[in-house]
Amino acid sequence: MTAVIKINQLTRCFKETTAVDQLSLEVFAGEIFGFLGHNGAGKTTTVRLLNGVIEPTSGSMRVLGFDPQVDGPALRARTGVLTETPSMDERLTAWDNLSIYADLYRVPRVEVHKRINELLDEFDLADRAKERVGGYSKGMKQRLALARALLHKPELLFLDEATSGLDPIAAHHVNDLIVRLARREGHTVFLCTHNLVEAQKLCDRVAVLEHGRLVALGTPAELTRQYVRRLDVQIEINEEQIEGTLHILRSLPRLVISEPVRTNGALTVTLSGHEAIPDLLEILVHKSIRVYRIAAKETNLEQVYFALHDEKESVQ
Repeated sequence: MTAVIKINQLTRCFKETTAVDQLSLEVFAGEIFGFLGHNGAGKTTTVRLLNGVIEPTSGSMRVLGFDPQVDGPALRARTGVLTETPSMDERLTAWDNLSIYADLYRVPRVEVHKRINELLDEFDLADRAKERVGGYSKGMKQRLALARALLHKPELLFLDEATSGLDPIAAHHVNDLIVRLARREGHTVFLCTHNLVEAQKLCDRVAVLEHGRLVALGTPAELTRQYVRRLDVQIEINEEQIEGTLHILRSLPRLVISEPVRTNGALTVTLSGHEAIPDLLEILVHKSIRVYRIAAKETNLEQVYFALHDEKESVQ
């Protein structure tokens, strides 16, 4: 896999505040990379660094082969950025806003008209194209800002809270577009968000940032296996063996960390993690319990995030 972003020990300080603290990671071509963290975690500062808008205090980075500090203008010609609070000239129409940025991005003049029309249609703004942006709703402004970020067909797209302010239908449309850009058109998407449900659905890999420091990196599945210490499972067994199984489960405090609950011919328990499943199954089979099914309740990034937070609090 080709790395389109390489970051090594990247640090950015603002007076006494360290916004990004020794960050090291790589992002690969064609992936949807989630950059997760609370407000103030350092996500937006990282995007500004990667686009050459601000300089690092220390460390190094390469984006699409460029050094953002040296080659900022050339780099920004090949990236698209949607900030959390995008600015538009509200005195102008949607068409005029896009036309100005088409010039700034040096979109070939013969393509400008077609490209703007395609994007206005894509984001359901075609019938409002000649209206001043000041009269737009927040969701409409967000869609227009995303259209602006895509004007020059960037190889690498930075999205900072891309669905902020959008209604569920519009948010679903934007998420579908993100997937299409990556899967069908080969774009790389760097998605900054604190929407963990959205990140779980969209991202190939995620990095979790807390107070400027990288605290976790991997696929959503890898992170849930690594950090979620509790796992709810349902065990379906022979009805006649339920009482005996309850006795066994209660004798395994290191694997089973909750009182088993009996429901509709099955038992629901909380295990100490994913690795407890094969161990528990081996014990039950060894005890001649006829196990028909063990189904784990799906874990998610929200659980990972809170597990990481609790882990950090316990260290402090």
